[in-house]
Amino acid sequence: MNPAADRRPETAVRPDTASRPAAASRPEAASRLAQVRSEFETQVQRFEAVRAQLQQTLDRRHRARPQHERLRTSAFARLQARLETMPVIEQAKGILMAQCRCGPDEAFELLRRVSQSANVKVSVVAARLVRDVAAGDGIDSRAIPGRVRILSLAA
Repeated sequence: MNPAADRRPETAVRPDTASRPAAASRPEAASRLAQVRSEFETQVQRFEAVRAQLQQTLDRRHRARPQHERLRTSAFARLQARLETMPVIEQAKGILMAQCRCGPDEAFELLRRVSQSANVKVSVVAARLVRDVAAGDGIDSRAIPGRVRILSLAA
C-alpha cells in the first residue's frame, strides 16, 4: 500500500477570506467577471481577424490555381463546367439530327467519333459545328456519312 495515496488533502481555510463578509467579495467577483469578459471579447476580435485573413488567403490561392485544377478538385465546379458546355452539345446534336435524319444517340456518337479522331473535346467540336452553321456555312449532309466535312470541324 502506498501511504501517500491514502492521505486525503487537507482543506485549509484561508484566514483572510474566512472572516470577510460575502458582500465584500461581490464587487471583486463583478470586476473579475468584467475583466474576463473584456479578455474574451479581445480574443474573439483576434480570432475574427485571423479568420478573415485566412479566408482572403484561401480566396487568393483558389483564384491563382488554373481552371483545370479547380475543376479536377471540385465536384461543384465540374458540374458548372458541364452545364456550360451542355447547351452547345445539344445544339450540335440537333443540327446533326436535322441534317442527317438520325436520332440523338447517333448524333452524339458522330460528335464523339469526330472528337476522338481529332483529339479534341466534344464541346469544342460541337461549338465549331454550331458556329459554322450560324455563320451560314451549314453542313453537307452528303459528307456526313463519309465524315469529310464534319472532320474539318475538329481542326
